[in-house]
Amino acid sequence: MKALVLSGGAGTRLRPITHTSAKQLVPVANKAVLFYGLESIAEAGITDVGMIVGDTAAEIEEAVGDGSQFGLKVTYIPQERPLGLAHAVLIARDYLGDDDFVMYLGDNFIVGGITDLVDEFRGNRPDAQILLTRVADPRAFGVAELDPSGQVVSLEEKPDRPKSDLALVGVYLFTPLIHEAVRAIEPSWRGELEITHAIQHLIDSRADVRSTVITGYWKDTGNVGDMLEVNRMVLEGMDRRIDGDVDTASETIGRVVVEEGARIVNSRIVGPAVIGSGTVISNSYVGPFTSIAESCRITDSELEFSIVLRDSSIQGVGRIEASLIGRHVEVTPAPSVPSAHRFVLGDHSKVQITS
Repeated sequence: MKALVLSGGAGTRLRPITHTSAKQLVPVANKAVLFYGLESIAEAGITDVGMIVGDTAAEIEEAVGDGSQFGLKVTYIPQERPLGLAHAVLIARDYLGDDDFVMYLGDNFIVGGITDLVDEFRGNRPDAQILLTRVADPRAFGVAELDPSGQVVSLEEKPDRPKSDLALVGVYLFTPLIHEAVRAIEPSWRGELEITHAIQHLIDSRADVRSTVITGYWKDTGNVGDMLEVNRMVLEGMDRRIDGDVDTASETIGRVVVEEGARIVNSRIVGPAVIGSGTVISNSYVGPFTSIAESCRITDSELEFSIVLRDSSIQGVGRIEASLIGRHVEVTPAPSVPSAHRFVLGDHSKVQITS
C-alpha cells in the first residue's frame, strides 16, 4: 500500500503568510502541519509516499527531503497548477501503479492518526473508503448523503443546499479502481477534476464505497482561526519540559516547553505554551495556547493564543492575542505623536483597530 500526499495549492485563505511560505509548512506547536500527516502515514505501516507539489515544491522538498527522517521513501510528483484532487490521482497513475493507496491532504490534521482506518481498509478492502465528520456549515466541504443503513448514496462538492451535515475529511483510501473513475469524469464548473465526482462515479457503477464517521478531532488548517485552534489542541497534549534557561526572576506555570537554547528573563510563561530554541523572552508575559518558534525575541510585551514563526521580533507593543505572525517579522510601537497607525501589510490582509 502506498500514500499520495497533496502538498500543492496556493493557500489563499492563509495570506499573506502563504505569499512566502507553503501552507503545509506553517507550524502547529512548532512543527509543520504536513509533518503530523507524514508521521501518521508512517505509524500506519506505509513507507512509500508520492507527494504532489506545485509552486512551493522547492520549499516542500527542502523540508521533507527523501522522507527518511519520518521513516518514509518520498517521490515528488509535480503538478503544474491545482486542478482538483482527482487530477492529482490522475497524474500520479504511473507512481501508484496497481497498488492500493491512501490519499492524504497535507494541510489536514487528524488527532489519533489513521492507523485504525488503514487496518480496517486492509481487512475489508472495499473499492473506496471515505472519512466523514459532522460540521456546522457543510457548504464549505464535500458533503455525503447516507441512506438509513449508512450506505453512501451521493456526494456533492461545496453544495449550496447540503443534503446532510457530513463533510468529507481529507483522507481517502482507494483500490486501483479509482483510476478508471478519474479518467471517466469531466471538470466541474470550477475547472477542476473533483474527487467527489470520481467517487460518485464508483457509486453509480455499484462499486463498494464505504464510509467511516469519525467523532475525534479533525481540522482543515486552511485559515488562521483553524490554525490557532489546532495549535491550542496540540499544546494541550504536551508534557512540561524545561531544557532552556529560566532565570530566578521568571515563572513558568503548567505545561510549558522551553527548548534547549531558549532563554526566559524576568518573564511569566503560562502553559500550555512552547518556546523554540534560540528564542529570548524578556520582561514579558506569554499566555496559554501560544507557540513561539526558534530564534525569536519577545521584549516588554504580552502574547496569548497566538503563533509566532521563526526569527521574528516583538518589542514593547503591549498585548497581542489570536494572531499568526510570520517569519522575520518586526512588531514595534508606533510613534506616540502624532497619533496614527502605520502599516506595511501584505495582500489580502485583515486589520482590526480598537482605537
